[in-house]
Amino acid sequence: MTKLLKDGTVTNDPWIHVADGDAVPESGPVIVTLARWQAEHNSLAGRADGLGIRLESGQSPEVIKDDLAHFAVVALAFPKFADGRAYSHARMLKDRLGYTGEVRAVGDVLRDQYRAMYRCGFDALEISGDHPADKLEADWRSALGELRHAYQPSLRGPEPVLRQRHRAAAA
Repeated sequence: MTKLLKDGTVTNDPWIHVADGDAVPESGPVIVTLARWQAEHNSLAGRADGLGIRLESGQSPEVIKDDLAHFAVVALAFPKFADGRAYSHARMLKDRLGYTGEVRAVGDVLRDQYRAMYRCGFDALEISGDHPADKLEADWRSALGELRHAYQPSLRGPEPVLRQRHRAAAA
């Protein structure tokens, strides 16, 4: 069973992932693949109940940059935990492309990745497996509080150590 961890809270997920061969429900928010969007974008663009897109790890958000206004959710796939391209894609969506909707991690999402995902701009994580909601929420809080310092700049989280040092030296 998949749970949605959003802003550190397990919540009901109204979004339905629709496979390429399946019929798109007439109502309710749906997440479609890039291939489906490219093939059916004229009919999908007018959905009133919400539209999301799923990008696989090899599919850059640059491909949909002109269409981002159509999507309330961009789901970025982690086919395996060691494939980190979605981190760069989340950062690109939020920072360079100015996307303000939900960026969601789907696939092989592990607790050890929560902090990095948060810092790169992910808003929600689909967690598979039979994890109690209170444990997922506690893991989220714990992951975000584990490290007080950061070396790399990010969208969220502590100011990088080097910037802190430069600011202190200038004072």
